Amino acid sequence: MGESREIQLAIDLILLGARLQLLETETTLSRDRLLKLYKELLGVSPPKGMLPFSTDWFLTWQPNIHASLFIGIHRQLMQHAGLESIDALVKAYRLYLEQMPPEPGAEPVLSLTRAWTLVRFLNSSMLETARCRQCGGEFIVQPQRRQRFVCGLCRVPSRAGKTRKVLDARAGSTQPD
Repeated sequence: MGESREIQLAIDLILLGARLQLLETETTLSRDRLLKLYKELLGVSPPKGMLPFSTDWFLTWQPNIHASLFIGIHRQLMQHAGLESIDALVKAYRLYLEQMPPEPGAEPVLSLTRAWTLVRFLNSSMLETARCRQCGGEFIVQPQRRQRFVCGLCRVPSRAGKTRKVLDARAGSTQPD
């Protein structure tokens, strides 16, 4: 990959929210060059801290639905579009965002860094997909949980969607003035 291609890839990844560790892994650009590019594009230094490393996040109700949608798109691109892995990640993530745009001012449920981590977890067999026995969709599961799997859309957990923000809004609307 030529340097101009590497720079364009880094720009695409940064604008989609990539963390520095992802950029260092997927491009051959130096750390200093990536830091300068990040600051030039976003006007701030990249966030510090470790990347997500636990599979648990992908198995909770809402993240599982988003991660499963993303990985379905990603697999289709890998199988049928003949893209390199990182190019498939970028295209799949853009398509995911088109289907699941975040609320104005909010972050997407699945960040680019988590999407990248998910692909790595699947490639290393730390996670896999299973077909829901009710709807037939493919969902992210722990490797030992494939048997008789029912997804979170067919069997919605009792507290699904009841975030603190929603509960507070409901409580505020039932309070007398």
